Amino acid sequence: MDRAHTCCFTGHRPEKLPWGADESDPRCAALKKRLGWELEEAYRLGYRHFICGMARGTDLYFCEAALALRDARPGVTVEAAIPCEEQAARWREAERQRYFDLVGRCDLETMVQHHYDRSCMLRRNRYMVDRSSRLLAVYDGMLGGTMYTLTYAMKQGVETIILDLEGNRV
Repeated sequence: MDRAHTCCFTGHRPEKLPWGADESDPRCAALKKRLGWELEEAYRLGYRHFICGMARGTDLYFCEAALALRDARPGVTVEAAIPCEEQAARWREAERQRYFDLVGRCDLETMVQHHYDRSCMLRRNRYMVDRSSRLLAVYDGMLGGTMYTLTYAMKQGVETIILDLEGNRV
């Protein structure tokens, strides 16, 4: 894939979202709508390949929005960047089903490494950034993997688009 036309994503898991796992919350619906709009905008700017880290929460919202974009626009591909084989092993059954359904619908599946270790999520994040020229992030200012990924992307000269939890550009 061509880095100049690739966009990746980072964002929070349900534990850091004010609505938790309640996707019927109006704030979650507004964020999902904004993600769709941002992907349409990326498409308009020439982005055609979208990489998702497939974590619970906003990663899966992004993946769903990217797959919807692929269904609506020509030339779009979606890649699942998976940190390790066990990524979804300890998730609740419904979350695992959603994960495997989404991975199965992606055009590409890249497993960064086979077995879990403390660094596999960071390796996955670097994999995505190193192959992208744009990073879309849902970020609330807190320490963690999202902040690490944003910082790494900025150091690499990757354009960053940051949305707060309300879906507004920061």
